[in-house]
Amino acid sequence: MELTKKKCVPCDKGTPALDRGQVHLLMGEVKGWEVLDDNRKLHKQYKFKDFRQALAFVVKMGMVAEAEDHHPDFTVHYNLVDVTLWTHTVGGLSENDFIVAAKVDQL
Repeated sequence: MELTKKKCVPCDKGTPALDRGQVHLLMGEVKGWEVLDDNRKLHKQYKFKDFRQALAFVVKMGMVAEAEDHHPDFTVHYNLVDVTLWTHTVGGLSENDFIVAAKVDQL
C-alpha cells in the first residue's frame, strides 16, 4: 500500500525499530530524504523562495503531524526548513516516520 494512503499507528514500548533492510525498502518510497544517526533518523531540507513560504510550509506540515499524531522536529532558516523524523518510543525509525515523510512531500 502506498505510504500516503496509510495512517500512523501508536508504537508500544518494546516495539523494535525498523532494521536496515526495512529502512532501505521504505527509502525507495520517499525521495530526497537521507538516513542519519546510524539508521535512526530521517532528514530532509526543503528550500523556498522566502521566509513567508517556508513558514506556510511549516504550518501545513504541522497539520499533517497533528492528523497523524506523529511530530517531526524542524528548524526554519529564513528560506530553508530542515525536517527530522524518528520514533522516540522505538529509539529509531518506524513505518510512521516514512508515512509522515511521504505526506509532507505531498505539500
